[in-house]
Amino acid sequence: MTRGLILAAPASGSGKTVLTLAILRHLRRRGLRVAGAKIGPDYIDPAFHAAASGRPCINLDSWAMNRGTLAGAAARAGRDAELVAAEGVMGLFDGALGEKPGGAGSSAHIARLTGWPLVLIVDAKGMAASAAALLHGFATYRPDVTLAAIIFNKVGSDRHAAMLRDACASLDIPVLGCVPRHDGLALPERHLGLVQAGEHAELEAFLETSAAIAGEYMNIDALLDLARPCALESQESGCPLPPLGQNIAVAQDLAFAFAYPLVIEAWRAAGAGIEIFSPLADEAPSVGADAVYLPGGYPELHAGRLARNTRFISGLGAAAARGATLYGECGGYMVLGRGLIDAQGARHAMAGLLPVETSFAQPRRRLGYQEIETVSDSPLGPAGTRFRGHEFHFAEAIAGDGDGETPLLRCQAAGGGETRETGCRNGTVMGSFLHLIDRFN
Repeated sequence: MTRGLILAAPASGSGKTVLTLAILRHLRRRGLRVAGAKIGPDYIDPAFHAAASGRPCINLDSWAMNRGTLAGAAARAGRDAELVAAEGVMGLFDGALGEKPGGAGSSAHIARLTGWPLVLIVDAKGMAASAAALLHGFATYRPDVTLAAIIFNKVGSDRHAAMLRDACASLDIPVLGCVPRHDGLALPERHLGLVQAGEHAELEAFLETSAAIAGEYMNIDALLDLARPCALESQESGCPLPPLGQNIAVAQDLAFAFAYPLVIEAWRAAGAGIEIFSPLADEAPSVGADAVYLPGGYPELHAGRLARNTRFISGLGAAAARGATLYGECGGYMVLGRGLIDAQGARHAMAGLLPVETSFAQPRRRLGYQEIETVSDSPLGPAGTRFRGHEFHFAEAIAGDGDGETPLLRCQAAGGGETRETGCRNGTVMGSFLHLIDRFN
């Protein structure tokens, strides 16, 4: 059974993504079959993991996935790999709203379920002896969560590293590395996180530099010795999202990159044919497709180009006219609408298949887990089909969301709050800002 470990941190911004990539590429260079996994809902970091390891990165989510799906996802993450390095989400004990610290949705919860040891990556900038107090708190906060090791990041000097090691000597938690501040360990960011891996022209050079730094400043052999088999009973997961048709055209490029590999693989396993096409290349879904999936991404950065891509736009209209199912999530939902206003205030005509107008002119962040159910019968399931999912966008619907022939979904934020209807459906065309992760019926 494949062994794994979890690279977590006290907070976002500690450098866990960069150091996870460094470890993945270093181990790949050593000839190990290594795979990345990402805890929580995320589309951007997994693409970097895949580039570093050469294998698909699978998300693990203990709030939004039921136990069978989670076990199947963990098994899929380790398929054909000797080691899974799972990157945590936010801080170690941060999970879904309404859950206790370290509860569902957190890296700590995944550690308890999988039995994979926790390695805490700590941003040491601006601290020395105080690191011991921080780590003592994390090590003793929950008796069912054990820290296996520490890696300090952004260390200022050899003297700083010695001070950190001395301060932590009494904690009986091994320090496996003191990684210095380094200009080569930085990745550009934008409004939803890192600039996508596919847009990073120097990604290979970055990965090679980070791998060399990992080998120089981390005890990689000791890290490997920590890894343990997954405690979740291995099983094949079902279909988190039901297949939308028998022949599904899936948009995939820099504007539509936010699709989970687990979902696409599950559709294939259920017997659906998958065709990949690129809207940015002005490709249309094939005439043989009885369903079209437009996942999320960054259409707002390419709105003018998409509006000019007549084969793509007319192909969506033709698919709708022949009765194919068209489903858009977040960015895909925006493109199925009438128009998209970009950050400069310019409006771009979109497919016009849903009565939705969206705007990025005054960005407003919506972020968080959602409890979701379908309002009416659709390819997503009969009315009342329940999902858990995630919302993360800065665009705003200025018209049409929740309208059309019927709203598509009813949702409530994790932890409670107001129930709202969102998305819309017009015949066989449907979409919303929500990313569906797993069914809970």
